[in-house]
Amino acid sequence: MSIQQRSVVASLAEPPVAKAAQILWYQSKALELMAHFLFAPKDPEFFCMRQKRVARERVERTKELLQRDLANPPTLELLGQEVGCSPFYLSRIFSREVGLTIPQYLRNLRMERAAELLRTGRYNVTEAATEVGYSSLSHFSKAFCETIGCCPVLYPAAKNVILDR
Repeated sequence: MSIQQRSVVASLAEPPVAKAAQILWYQSKALELMAHFLFAPKDPEFFCMRQKRVARERVERTKELLQRDLANPPTLELLGQEVGCSPFYLSRIFSREVGLTIPQYLRNLRMERAAELLRTGRYNVTEAATEVGYSSLSHFSKAFCETIGCCPVLYPAAKNVILDR
């Protein structure tokens, strides 16, 4: 064994004071980490789980904001500000969570509300279209037919057939 090798072995066998203090410091940090995991809440929320939870909350909040006023829905920019993220990110997470884009979801909400209004018998087609934010009767009729499955004029009479689907 060379002199250099002996000095390395000797330094490992009997660490200097600075080395001993360093070891104690590392041991204390290891104990802190162990205590953190041993006494942490039973269901810690990891970063990815928190991200998913926040995304779901943002989508739910967006749905609430859209349902609030179907005739004058907020813009994508305003929705993003309201839920605390960029409009592009909101659009992406909304589509991923709901399976529809925000405009598609809004259209479905409007048509469901229009169908409810027509079922009551107190609204005609024009009034129902205006109530849910459509100024063009032809656009409303086309959207209603595509979403509900029949023309709005025939809907109150055909509601029993459509609901059985």
